[in-house]
Amino acid sequence: MTGDRSLDFARDRRIVKTDEFSSVFRLRPAYRTAHFVLYVRNTDLPHARLGVVAAKRLAPRAVTRNTIKRVTRELFRQTALPSIDCIVRLSQPVNARKGPATSAGLKALLREELTRLFASQAVAGKAGAGR
Repeated sequence: MTGDRSLDFARDRRIVKTDEFSSVFRLRPAYRTAHFVLYVRNTDLPHARLGVVAAKRLAPRAVTRNTIKRVTRELFRQTALPSIDCIVRLSQPVNARKGPATSAGLKALLREELTRLFASQAVAGKAGAGR
């Protein structure tokens, strides 16, 4: 551990309780991509928090769901976000049961879409800070 708290994913940077998820889900989606929906709520915390939802019916294999979560957490840690709670939800199937559970192409696609999601909020946070 380097001691740089901005790059860790400690428990205080996660949305873990059901009521926390529900309060963010009540809001309208902030941004959509081909496979994901991002829900956002402003908070008074000094940092952003993340929740990830990858349903089994949209990603039937655990390997795929874990890859989605891993890539999402990695990009969340690397993006400077304002004080928000954000939930990334898988909204479309990412692969079929017949195809490979995970591949370099799938990871690149996920990374591209998730980068766009987080970048949209990083830009929105900077624009809101100038008010």
